[in-house]
Amino acid sequence: MTGAFRPEPRAARASGVSRAPRRRAAVAVLGAALAAVALASGCGIRTTSVPVDAGAAPSRVPCKLPSADVTTRSPDSVAAPVYLVCASQLVTVDRPVPADASGSGALGAARALLDQVRQAPPESERRAGFSTAVPAELRVEPSRAGDPAGTLRLSSQPEDLSEEALAQLVCTYAENEALVTEGSVVLGGPGEYPPRGYLCTSQTKARPQDGTTPDVLDPD
Repeated sequence: MTGAFRPEPRAARASGVSRAPRRRAAVAVLGAALAAVALASGCGIRTTSVPVDAGAAPSRVPCKLPSADVTTRSPDSVAAPVYLVCASQLVTVDRPVPADASGSGALGAARALLDQVRQAPPESERRAGFSTAVPAELRVEPSRAGDPAGTLRLSSQPEDLSEEALAQLVCTYAENEALVTEGSVVLGGPGEYPPRGYLCTSQTKARPQDGTTPDVLDPD
């Protein structure tokens, strides 16, 4: 009869029933994903496909000697602070120098301190993270005629040393009043270049590898 209701074929009804759960599952998964994105946005989290540099891991070296490992000095020596490299910074350790070094003038004091700062750290200092960048062959010589007062002549041009080595030497010498002229350490080399005064600053100690040992104007 025309216009009469005809039931849907069984195959069609079965197909509709089997698709409905899959459709509802897909909607649920999409809803969960959108909720996760919204939650992340609300917490201020931004997704990125680029690796994030969180900086260097903190150093685990102590940069400090246990009292039992402090170098024993003889009765005819005194403790003098020298700067070594530890955890990319300059840190002082006490080293024994001859007691008469300071009485032998600026050159004697400079040589005694250079002997210590260029010396390879003993095992106790190495365990604590200390090292030195000062070349073992570096020497310090007297000033020349016409040099500014307080000049120390090195066997290498100061600017030819590594940044860390120059910072170590300048800061070590800056601890000795006999080696400081008007607030700076005056260094020259074996060549004809005029000596210059160098300063040891807090930035020098914190970032010696960056070449932060500033030089002042040529001394008169």
